[in-house]
Amino acid sequence: MLARELIVATGNQGGDATQFTSVINAVFGTRMKMVSGYPGGNDMLLAMERGEVAGRCGWSWSSAKASRPTWLTEKKVNILLQLALTPHPELSTVPLLLDLAKADEQKAILKLIFGRQVIAYPFIASPGIPPERAEILRAAFMDTMRDKEFLAEAEKAKLEIRPVSGADAQRLISEAYATAPPVVQKAVEMLK
Repeated sequence: MLARELIVATGNQGGDATQFTSVINAVFGTRMKMVSGYPGGNDMLLAMERGEVAGRCGWSWSSAKASRPTWLTEKKVNILLQLALTPHPELSTVPLLLDLAKADEQKAILKLIFGRQVIAYPFIASPGIPPERAEILRAAFMDTMRDKEFLAEAEKAKLEIRPVSGADAQRLISEAYATAPPVVQKAVEMLK
């Protein structure tokens, strides 16, 4: 991706595929060329099948396993990077985006942009919730994430369950808000 152009499918200007591709190009100097306008992920996959594009940026591992398992077992695709802050246990040979950063500023930008991948779909409560109630809700959530029946249903539906504790989500959000303003400004410019 550094040495030659890689043509990738993207959706609309504000979508993940566009944003992730833009940031990776800006931070690392990769040469991904975006072909935009695909209405959704399935359309991007069809574009790959038809040879319109060579790939896409920002396809979740759980979606890849669920929607195109033969692509993985038959090695029809190469996973180039993990767009996450921590490595997925099933992708031990795939480089982690954050590990490729050479400077602190690059790491800060990547954490700011890709940090939301960690918490994905958070449950939130209103400001001012009593701390003891917040802890009860957090404990109930994590108990559910460990419940054998829940996990069995998730496995039947081919859903990956990788919960993030409320404390870890809160820490990540606090770190994001503590990012230096010049770094935030650079990240914003990369998304334009």
